[in-house]
Amino acid sequence: MSVLYRGGAVYSPADPFATAMLVSGDTVAWVGSDDAAAGHAPHADEVVELDGALVTPAFVDAHAHVTETGLALTGVDLGPATSLADALARVEAAGRRGGGRPVLGHGWDERGWPERRPPTRAELDRASYGGAVYLARVDVHSAVVSSARAQAAGLRDLEGWSEDGRAERAAHHAARDATRSPIPPGARADLQRAALQAAAAAGIGSLHEMSAPHIGTDDDLRGLLELVAAEPLPDVLAYRGELVADEQGARDVVSRIGVPLLGLAGDLCVDGSIGSRTAALREPYADAPGSRGHAYLDAEQVRDHVVACTRAGLQAGFHVIGDAAVDAVVEGLQLAADVVGEGVLRRARHRLEHVEMVDTEAIAALARLGVHASVQPVFDARWGGTTSMYAERLGVGRAARMNPFAALAAAGVPLALGSDSPVTPFDPWSAVGACAFHHTPEQRTSARAAFLAHTRGGWRAAGVDDGGVLVPGAPATYAVWDRADLVVQAPDDRIQAWSTDPRSGTPGLPDVSPGTPAPTCLRTVVRGVQVFPL
Repeated sequence: MSVLYRGGAVYSPADPFATAMLVSGDTVAWVGSDDAAAGHAPHADEVVELDGALVTPAFVDAHAHVTETGLALTGVDLGPATSLADALARVEAAGRRGGGRPVLGHGWDERGWPERRPPTRAELDRASYGGAVYLARVDVHSAVVSSARAQAAGLRDLEGWSEDGRAERAAHHAARDATRSPIPPGARADLQRAALQAAAAAGIGSLHEMSAPHIGTDDDLRGLLELVAAEPLPDVLAYRGELVADEQGARDVVSRIGVPLLGLAGDLCVDGSIGSRTAALREPYADAPGSRGHAYLDAEQVRDHVVACTRAGLQAGFHVIGDAAVDAVVEGLQLAADVVGEGVLRRARHRLEHVEMVDTEAIAALARLGVHASVQPVFDARWGGTTSMYAERLGVGRAARMNPFAALAAAGVPLALGSDSPVTPFDPWSAVGACAFHHTPEQRTSARAAFLAHTRGGWRAAGVDDGGVLVPGAPATYAVWDRADLVVQAPDDRIQAWSTDPRSGTPGLPDVSPGTPAPTCLRTVVRGVQVFPL
């Protein structure tokens, strides 16, 4: 079937002034002007009058957790809670609605509450009348649980357990596992479908699923890919964050799971998160001077994993946030390059997730070794600046050096943008805006560079070079947006920040300045199949 779009704006490097696009089946057939589109109209099966709407490549979310997102969409959202008492009231209400079923909540951040602390185990016991409660912190690297949940999951003998009900590291993994394992396949598919439909409604055409043993089972990943193959949903590119020591071990993981894997990467954690104080730091936390967080892998383990994946033809990658964790990863990558050769390592397109506390020396090493950085700009929008979470945990000086997007891009480190959903929601235009208006002005990129990182960059991080662009012959994966005037935004406040002059020859994008309403997605199409609205 062929579809002609006309009367709007088409974001295409083939024609910066394009106002029309013809799609044939699953392929972009032509882009150009409305005048030229008149010749295609009689032969198209459908003609869509855009009425000024914008057509862009669909976004790629380069770091997401689909089942976790589904659980968050259906669980107790504690993000809006204004106090500890409010959070406990929400838990109590959910328990009553659930008729004694376990209460799953997410999104709490004690920093925004007057009490400045999370609920205790005893408080959860009272709020749930002795029920099973699991409440994940907003970063999903720690949680608080009730006595019933702790008992059922056997948390008391595990590393990271505190008697006040706080669980991190091994205790948190066990607590999360206990909430996921009882979900039957049909209910799990419903959760995954809800998450993917939310992504499609946000103009996302593809997600990188960051599966890992501590997040979901092999069956969870298999079921997700089966669902996507059977229904009109965004594409899912699968990663499994599972550590291996040699090439045969890597091949064994792929064989065991039995579905296409791009790599043993993603949430293979070298450390934790800043918010939970589990990210591994060179110097202690500013608000917890006795702690430098936790390192889960060392340079030798990183080396062995990277070598194994390289030889098996897989991408390797790691979750890495703190500067001490970055040190271990960079050392491990360099050791791996000594084994397989720097050129071989570069061609493998290994990747790092988050990579928030990376300095100039480490950035240069990542660029030299061809490593892609999968980053989450909304983290800076939420927690950056001089008075927010990063500054509290690290001090203003270290916080200002977090998430150096412009420095990474300038050094030649390819960027891909993601949400880490459910940590932050599917909202790609907010991610573009967070890059363009970073809290640290020196780390701002242009909106165009951020948009390309959130579209084409996501495909390239997965080893696909022809995705994320609307040119003849490209896959027909795109989104249609209701929007206001298009602008060309620059990252530097010292010069004019935007232009609407079409003579610049640069395709315009919606204004992503803070406080400006985001465009509304009208249609999302994946390889010629409409996935939103259904």
